[in-house]
Amino acid sequence: MAYIEWNIDPEITNILGVSLRYYGLLFASGLLLCLVLLKRIFREEQIESDKLDTLTIYAVVGIFIGARLGHCLFYDPAYYFSNPLEMLLPVRQTDDGFEFIGYQGLASHGGVAGLLIALILYARSTKESLLKTVDLISVVAPLAGFFIRMGNLMNSEVIGLPTTVPWAFVFVREDNLPRHPAQLYEAMTYLSIFCLLFFLYTRYRQRLQNGFFFGVALGLIFIARFFLEFLKERQVAFEENMALDMGQLLSIPFILLGLGFAIYGWRSSQQTSPSQTDH
Repeated sequence: MAYIEWNIDPEITNILGVSLRYYGLLFASGLLLCLVLLKRIFREEQIESDKLDTLTIYAVVGIFIGARLGHCLFYDPAYYFSNPLEMLLPVRQTDDGFEFIGYQGLASHGGVAGLLIALILYARSTKESLLKTVDLISVVAPLAGFFIRMGNLMNSEVIGLPTTVPWAFVFVREDNLPRHPAQLYEAMTYLSIFCLLFFLYTRYRQRLQNGFFFGVALGLIFIARFFLEFLKERQVAFEENMALDMGQLLSIPFILLGLGFAIYGWRSSQQTSPSQTDH
């Protein structure tokens, strides 16, 4: 059977030793598109545009620090406690000095946790409603997840288990086995969640508030992550003998939190008439 052979070079170009990679380009593109959509949403919500600049700084810093620390602490704490410099700096200490290695490892669970902390700090500094802020961010957040997983696909990483389905990918840079394109599954799932949330926001915003969008986004993203993990290779050695891998275990509290906020947001929104809600 002819499978899809995947042998994309992760590096687009290298100029004077500086590497431009698909992952970084997709990550930045996703972030930029989310900001464009948030600008429109802020205008609809009649929130001052300068607050979006402040929110952007908080969110980017929170996501990056959370995602990086999440990877280091959840997946390989022994190594990073022995090499703490590599937690936040893209370098590795060698006998000859330092070597630039880039940021090898970001954890989505840590990124979400870092973002939530950043949004709490943002709400306190701007006096904006925290529930309203997390709702607005949640409408566009799955779109960023789509771009990140497409970046993983370009890197031939986060690969799926071997399979014989007709659409299997052969990740040449990894091995010659046909595998589930788990990155693509996850990317398309996140894109679908974004489309659902954006539709609900544009059509029913006045009826759905108080953390509803936050709860739905969090719940759907991590429910999808939990089940898609069954189609992925284990990412670190200590997961091999675990019934559920680290990604699935970390997804459970986010799923429960999401369901709780979705139910609370739905119930409290129904108790508030449209004329009393913010738009």
